[in-house]
Amino acid sequence: MKDGPHIARIAALIGDSARAEVLTALMADRALTATELADVAGVTKQTISAHLAKLLDAGLLAVENQGRHRYFRLADRDVAQLLESLMNVAFRAGAVRLRASPREPALRRARVCYDHLAGEVGVQLHEALLRQGYLRPAGDGLTVTTAGAEWFAHQGIDTAEVARQRRMLCRPCLDWSERRHHLGGALGAALLQRLLERGWARRDKDSRVLHFSAEGELALRAWLAPAAGEPASNDVALHAAQIPAGA
Repeated sequence: MKDGPHIARIAALIGDSARAEVLTALMADRALTATELADVAGVTKQTISAHLAKLLDAGLLAVENQGRHRYFRLADRDVAQLLESLMNVAFRAGAVRLRASPREPALRRARVCYDHLAGEVGVQLHEALLRQGYLRPAGDGLTVTTAGAEWFAHQGIDTAEVARQRRMLCRPCLDWSERRHHLGGALGAALLQRLLERGWARRDKDSRVLHFSAEGELALRAWLAPAAGEPASNDVALHAAQIPAGA
């Protein structure tokens, strides 16, 4: 007797090279047109239309019509989580690209994992929040401590409000390039959004890479300092976090 959902169809869809490139490009949580995705996948517009139709039919993508244009994005966070897990397995198994992109070092340092911060910076921040007692492991996820709620409030994030979202508040997300965890969940998304709103980080136009401004680098150093054993207090971290973008 065969039990559980039939995964072969989904696996076959993701396993196609062109469709895999499309899904990876959409991990940046940005909507792209068929023309843009055809360029990413290296196929014709006619071919990409067939690929997109299959991905839509399987519920892996969603589409939004805006005037004459149709914009495609990942259907939801579950699809993004599946893709990130596959990237972890592929990296561990040595299934890496023969010719690395020039963006590879930047991608490993800081990138968007659908809607939260990943890469070396994301892992370091997650570990700093744990070491400083702002987050605490709880079962398969994480919980925010009282001190953590105060720290996030200093960054302009109301953890009680974020917790009302219909998703896990915070969870460890295994980082494919670092092989350690970064911060996922609603809180991870809120933290990345604050970095972007303050101008401390900006997304690369054509990839998942994140670039940090001078102010953003200063804030990150202050946030990470206690975890690294450096003589920085929470007051220093708060001061750095309150530096306005462009100052």
